[in-house]
Amino acid sequence: MKILIIEDDEKIINFLKKGLTEECYIVDSSTNGDEGLYLASVNEYDLILLDIMLPIKDGIEVCKSLRASNIQTPIIMLTAKDSIEDKIKGLDIGANDYLAKPFSFAELLARIRVQLRTTSNVQTKLQIADLELDLLNKTAKRDSQEIVLTSKEFTLLEYLIKNKDRVLSETTISDSLSSFENSNMSNIVNVYIYRIRNKIDKNFDKKLIKTVRGIGFKISDV
Repeated sequence: MKILIIEDDEKIINFLKKGLTEECYIVDSSTNGDEGLYLASVNEYDLILLDIMLPIKDGIEVCKSLRASNIQTPIIMLTAKDSIEDKIKGLDIGANDYLAKPFSFAELLARIRVQLRTTSNVQTKLQIADLELDLLNKTAKRDSQEIVLTSKEFTLLEYLIKNKDRVLSETTISDSLSSFENSNMSNIVNVYIYRIRNKIDKNFDKKLIKTVRGIGFKISDV
């Protein structure tokens, strides 16, 4: 699942990115409202974390513009303002929830799960053949057997299933998954493909992850 953070405090962005990546979310970020609005308009996100006090365009303007463009991505407002009037204003212009700073990361995660669970257009489970991924609980099963995955393994497997039957190059995979961006390993995608194969394919007759020589990888049940 993919989350956009629009927040002008780099320390908060880094804190949220680290925590959300560890929870298997793919994360993009922006430090001003104008760029954040552009990213939210041209990309598909499952949820947006939106600060109110932003340079260029504030969070209220961003939220109004998104809703006026019929972009219904769930929005959780993050702000130091915690008066009842500010909360009402945020909710009235189309925000789904409101969280005042400082907040606990555990509470933020709970609120994210609520929004993803209650939003009808958000897909919370993925399946290919007998392999199932629960995107909210971050669990994986194959033939009813639980498979333990690290956060990066889960994120990569989710990305592959969402693009099932499509051949993805190493560069495409690496560019699409922010959780790999800080790695110094040139073969990081190959390493994680190998680890996932050992967990979801090794003990099963039907192999789902395929290597397309010279091009990349795909997941397919045919």
